[in-house]
Amino acid sequence: MVLDRRTGATTIGRFPDLLEHLREGDVLALNETRVIPARLFAERPETGGRVEILLVRPGDDGAWWVMARPGRSLRPGRSLRVVPGGALLTVRGAEGGLYSLALTSGADDWGALLESAGHVPLPPYIHRADTAEDRARYQTVFARVPGAIAAPTAGLHFTPDLLAAAAARGVATARVVLHVGPGTFKPVSVEDPRAHVLDPEWYEIPEAAAAALRQTRGRGGRIIAVGTTVTRTLETGAALLDDAARAAGEVVAAGSGWTGRLITPPYTFGAVDALVTNFHLPRSSLLFLVSALAGREHVLAAYQLAVDEGFRFYSYGDAMFVV
Repeated sequence: MVLDRRTGATTIGRFPDLLEHLREGDVLALNETRVIPARLFAERPETGGRVEILLVRPGDDGAWWVMARPGRSLRPGRSLRVVPGGALLTVRGAEGGLYSLALTSGADDWGALLESAGHVPLPPYIHRADTAEDRARYQTVFARVPGAIAAPTAGLHFTPDLLAAAAARGVATARVVLHVGPGTFKPVSVEDPRAHVLDPEWYEIPEAAAAALRQTRGRGGRIIAVGTTVTRTLETGAALLDDAARAAGEVVAAGSGWTGRLITPPYTFGAVDALVTNFHLPRSSLLFLVSALAGREHVLAAYQLAVDEGFRFYSYGDAMFVV
C-alpha cells in the first residue's frame, strides 16, 4: 500500500511496484543489522529445571544481559548448563527484569556458543521450532553486522534484483545499523505515549552513510527510511547536529552509541522524508512513529483499508510506503 501523507490518498499494488514510486536522486536507507541465534535453552545443574534464555545486549564486562523464563531462581552466583553442549553460564546480577550471565566454561566465546547451541529467535506468534533454514530466511538480503534479536522486517521485502533495479533508476543506498532488541516491540501501556520508555539499542551511522544523505538532500532527493529502526537511527543522528552543521548541509551526525529515541506525534522529522514499513499493532511505539510521519487520521484510514483488503500484519506481513 502507498499512503500519501499529505492527502491521505492510498493505492494498492505489489511490493515490486515500489520502483514506480522511487525517483532518480532518492536514497534508500537500509539497516544492515544481522539477527544472531540469540535464544538458548539451559538447565539448572542442581535440579534439572529448564530455563529459556534470550540474549538482549552485551555488557561491558564480557557478560550478556538476557531475558530468562523462568527467572525467579536466577540469583547471583548460580549456574546454568546450556543444552546441548554443556557450556556453563554464571549469574552475575539482575537489573530491570534482565539478568547478567557470564560464560564460564564449555565454549571459547559467546559467538561460538551461539553458533553451536543457539536458536533463531523467531517471533512468538510463529508456533514452531526454528530450523536451520531460518538462519538465512529470517535475515534481510543486506544483513551484515551481527547483533539483532529480531529482523528489521521492512527490509525482508527487498531482493537483490529489486535493489539492483532501484540502482539502475538512479536510487542510491545508505547503510546504517541498529541492533533490534525486544524493547522495540514492548506495548505502550502508559496513558500518554510520550511517557513510554524505549529500551536502548546500539546504533551506528558510518561516515559514508552521513555523506550519502547529505548528497541526497543537496540534490533535492528524498531520504527513504526502510523501516522504523532506520527512522529512529537517522532521527537520532539528526538530533545530534548543531545549528552550524545543519547550515552546512549535514543531515545526520556520523557516529555510534545507544539510542532510545521515541517518536510520537507531534514530531518534526529532521532526516526522514518517506518510509517503507510493515503494518503494526495498536499501542505500539512503531505505530506511533508511523502516525507521527503520516498523521493519525490518515494512518487509521489506511489501516482500516488494509484490514478490509486482507493485508497481513506482523513481521512477515505486507508493506506500506508512506510518501
